[in-house]
Amino acid sequence: MGELAITIDGRELTAEKGKTILEICRKNGIHVPTLCYHPRLRVVGKCRVCVVEGEPRLTTACTTPVEREGMVVFTKSKRVLEARRMVVELLLAGGDHNCLFCDSNGRCELQDLAYELKMEQPRFPIDQPAWTIDNSNPMIFRDLNKCVLCGRCVRACNEVQVNNVIDFGYRGHRGKIVTDGDKDYADSTCVFCGECVQVCPTGALMEQKARFGGRPWDAKVVTSTCAYCGIGCSIDLHVVDGKVVKITGTEDGVVNKGSLCAKGRFGYDFIHHEDRLTTPLIRENGSFRKASWDEALGRVPAVWEK
Repeated sequence: MGELAITIDGRELTAEKGKTILEICRKNGIHVPTLCYHPRLRVVGKCRVCVVEGEPRLTTACTTPVEREGMVVFTKSKRVLEARRMVVELLLAGGDHNCLFCDSNGRCELQDLAYELKMEQPRFPIDQPAWTIDNSNPMIFRDLNKCVLCGRCVRACNEVQVNNVIDFGYRGHRGKIVTDGDKDYADSTCVFCGECVQVCPTGALMEQKARFGGRPWDAKVVTSTCAYCGIGCSIDLHVVDGKVVKITGTEDGVVNKGSLCAKGRFGYDFIHHEDRLTTPLIRENGSFRKASWDEALGRVPAVWEK
């Protein structure tokens, strides 16, 4: 497509024509914050958090392609930072973003943005929407009071999993994310794959069983392979005090790219179940006896040959 010489924050760079400013920035280690953007989803440019200055107006880095030689862009100018702070202030004013009681504290992108931009007390009064918390489902906990309407869950459901359950509903101040025309999760046609939870940037969607299981900074993340079928999806086990409290899809997993089915994401109770077998058993004379791993594995070839 051709290479173009551009300048970003005073750095002279070479960019592939047609690539977005955000792509060029990330390729060259230049940080530009985002909220509605996710690499696995269609780009919509709706949150305005990634605005940069150039050409000569403010523009969203995720949707603006590099199209001409000599393009000059600023990602941290005074004008850019003021615009980003305004966006975050409005988001904070439109919901209940109390980090003290939120399990996403420490892994919330809105929280990260507020800290990165050195936010003080928002200038605007907080107008909480007071949505009813949807606790109807044993797998997904939904608190729309923490939703920033980024649309990630909508695109994940419709574009990645193609279940077409989640969408935007209503208008204006009462606009919100709905499932099947505003049904509770448990009453909808949702298959509970959890793709929406995986991409949610705030605490609006969380794994039900993981709530109060441990703060993100307490968890050791161990990458493994899902044991349910032969596809080989990569999973991240979130382990607190030796116990798996949550499973998420590995975002750079070769097979699944972060996606999981309902079993792979939520079906991990067996790991710590009291009835789980911890010692190999060998059937002899119609009953089982305990055996060592060496003895059990030593019999596998013989059984296979038969």
